[in-house]
Amino acid sequence: MIEIIKQQFNKEMTGEDKLNRARELIQILCLKILDEKKAFETMAFTGGTALRIIFGVKRFSEDIDFSLVKKGGKSFSEVSEELIKGLRLAGLQSESQLKTVNTVHSAMLKFPGLLKEIGLSPLASQNLSVKLEVDTNPPKGGNIQTRFIQKAYLFNVTHFDLPSMYATKLHACRYRKYIKGRDFYDFIWYMSNKTMPNFTLLNNAIEQTQGENPGIDKSNFKNFLFQGIERVDFKEARKDVERFLEDKSELRLFDAKLIKNSIESVYG
Repeated sequence: MIEIIKQQFNKEMTGEDKLNRARELIQILCLKILDEKKAFETMAFTGGTALRIIFGVKRFSEDIDFSLVKKGGKSFSEVSEELIKGLRLAGLQSESQLKTVNTVHSAMLKFPGLLKEIGLSPLASQNLSVKLEVDTNPPKGGNIQTRFIQKAYLFNVTHFDLPSMYATKLHACRYRKYIKGRDFYDFIWYMSNKTMPNFTLLNNAIEQTQGENPGIDKSNFKNFLFQGIERVDFKEARKDVERFLEDKSELRLFDAKLIKNSIESVYG
């Protein structure tokens, strides 16, 4: 696996780009292992990493997010143990720190010495990390699909469909306690593809976290988006997303006026 990672690099790449590509290859390997261990029988791949790996969004991601869509599967600790074993068989030594906050299980996978082995750090103590999260009580209404993925490996994933992924992203954009530029990069991508969200899932997600169903539909969706944009500091959003972009010139798109004009054009 170390050599496979190194083969992704070329002389023109920055250290930042190499780090992003190394992490992504590990994410892809994790998905392959999860497929082999039949984890996708009970959970669906979602979030920014899913948007990149499945739909080709041109920004890198840190976490691998899942929603539990069927009860009765393996415990999260069992899935984590199987993942560690699979990574070890692929030549990657890793450690896993498990954590549960409310209904979200997470595993922080750390790869000691890997950054030094692939030439990205002089320090063996500096870790490359990949975080997995599973929401065991996701809002109702998400639609799932299954497809083959060919990214370094050939494997199969179950994932939220695009409207459902858009709904969860809109919920994050509007109600996350801090501004995360990666959320708004993804929002721009969805809007550029004229995607409509899964309104059932969006309303259920808002009701679950905010205590009331706002009844968002096509008739008031534009206003919902405009209201959300008002709270965004796009200067801070650019700082968050910059290190994950393949093309830094896309930072120019983080402009309130441009985004509002696009909302009017696409959803007006």
